[in-house]
Amino acid sequence: MRQVRIGAGAGYSGDRIEPAVELAERGRLDYLVFECLAERTIALAQQARRRDPGLGYDPLLAARMRAVLPACRRAGTAIITNMGAANPLAGAELVCATARDLGLRGYKVAAVTGDDVAASVGDGHGRILEDGRPAAALGASLISANAYLGAEPIVQALAAGADLVITGRAADPSLFLGPLVHEFGWSFEDWPRLGQATLIGHVLECAGQVTGGYFADPGFKTVPGLARLGFPLAEVGEDGSAIITKVEGSGGCVTSATCKEQILYEIHDPAAYFTPDVVADFSQVRVEQVGQDRVRISGASGRARPEALKVSLGVAEGFVGEGQISYAGSGARDRAELAAEIVRERLELTGLTAQELRFDLIGIDALHGLGLPAGGGERAEPYEVRLRVAGRASTMDEAVRIGSEVETLYTNGPAGGGGVTKQVREVLGVLSTLLPRERVQPSIHMLES
Repeated sequence: MRQVRIGAGAGYSGDRIEPAVELAERGRLDYLVFECLAERTIALAQQARRRDPGLGYDPLLAARMRAVLPACRRAGTAIITNMGAANPLAGAELVCATARDLGLRGYKVAAVTGDDVAASVGDGHGRILEDGRPAAALGASLISANAYLGAEPIVQALAAGADLVITGRAADPSLFLGPLVHEFGWSFEDWPRLGQATLIGHVLECAGQVTGGYFADPGFKTVPGLARLGFPLAEVGEDGSAIITKVEGSGGCVTSATCKEQILYEIHDPAAYFTPDVVADFSQVRVEQVGQDRVRISGASGRARPEALKVSLGVAEGFVGEGQISYAGSGARDRAELAAEIVRERLELTGLTAQELRFDLIGIDALHGLGLPAGGGERAEPYEVRLRVAGRASTMDEAVRIGSEVETLYTNGPAGGGGVTKQVREVLGVLSTLLPRERVQPSIHMLES
């Protein structure tokens, strides 16, 4: 039976590059997929594009391509990626320039556009799923509106001869589904097969998470070689059957447990996993260890795709100011608590207007509050404590004041404070809406090095 080998070169924007190089050089791949786009990532990319119309693609795009293009060209491995983020055309131009610099002439790059639907949302189409408001009510706070595209434009680009397809917001599994549909000639109405292929994409999309990353737990779940974790690949048959594995000798492991954890990742209803291509059904999935670092996944199905596409909305929600300071030695907790009281009172005295404000003793109550006593006692007495004060304000100037008040504890607070850090960052919220499928029109732009 004919087989396609498809590898995962990244699981998020800042992921390691070396495992992708390992896959490109030793994976004998037909396709290498870089999934690098989260909801917040594309909002940040839209901000970058507003500042400079030539930007908006993934900041590691050039570095990743420079690292893998020569090996992929030699092996005949096509690349699929959503690193175009908010500006796939500019990203495609950068890939072509990189290919030329590497001496790769005639390298064909397809940019998929059409996911930016800010105009439709601004015109009053769609309601916010989280609270029911009209999406248009967001007004000037709306930074981005990107629809999740499916696999169809990727298939069209590959059929046109693309060596690399770069998209903006596409559904994560669709990046893997596209090349499989292209290679095997599956119908876009073969719902069971599309559901199985979506399972494959879902397992691969987070790269190292299925080879032991975010899985290891010393004493309970052992993962060898995490410092040189290998990324996964799938051997996919024409019937949709798949073996998940990795490059021999790379770090990490592929087991039924690592695959099961990834299958459950971000799944609300296993029987109804909505994507632009299919409503996948994972409820009857079977996971079987068939060899060392070899796991067979099967049993997924699907039904007709939804008529509306999900749209991710990036929303400006003010600024977060933060300050941290450490206390150590006898009475460290008491001094940190006094420092928190001082900052709280100072912010009230100076009239700070904050939508949210929190005080954390890192290592004591920063994650779970005071509901779970640290160290198993009623009151933990650690040798060292780090106070963190953070708040959200509508303006940067207001947010700056939070970290500044923490800094003044150096000479105006309890004894022994040190190691102050402070920062301010803009807050980007993420909301969702739906748009009728016909209002989203993808386009393909072919470029060549």
